[in-house]
Amino acid sequence: MIAMAASGLHSNGYSLVRHVLLNQAGWKLDRKVEEFGRTLGEELLEPTRIYSLDCLALTRATEIHAFSHVTGGGLAANLARVIPDHLHARLDRGTWTPLPVFQTVAKVGAMQTLEIEKTLNMGVGMVAVVPPESVDVVLSVLEDRGVEAWLLGDVVDRDAEHDGGAALYNAYEAF
Repeated sequence: MIAMAASGLHSNGYSLVRHVLLNQAGWKLDRKVEEFGRTLGEELLEPTRIYSLDCLALTRATEIHAFSHVTGGGLAANLARVIPDHLHARLDRGTWTPLPVFQTVAKVGAMQTLEIEKTLNMGVGMVAVVPPESVDVVLSVLEDRGVEAWLLGDVVDRDAEHDGGAALYNAYEAF
């Protein structure tokens, strides 16, 4: 599985973010947030990255099993929708660091990692599920297109240890 970086919150989780940062913490949109390097309002207005041309380029370059656009419901739940019932996707949190906006919402809202992961994309906007022999091609195509991408995890047979369509494992390097 190849992750494509999100540009920010995208279109998911704004109710949670508004509740935590604006209502609960009382922050204003013009508040300068050091971790963001800009105001809260500017961070919240970051345009959503659109992956359609990137995905089309990948389908022309190599074999792709599936794409998962990470929207409301979080990374694991969205990816589980494209994984066949007999398989399980293992997503390694140690392969990336969530953007500061996700860390800020978790910290200010005193939210556990699993709780915030159920709502926000955590910095992964799209996932390409590819055969192992396509990994290098996918990463190369995405790099050429200016899309930050990385190997996110793998797919294994579903068993007692690997139940459900997808799950996050390990810890983020910094969160």
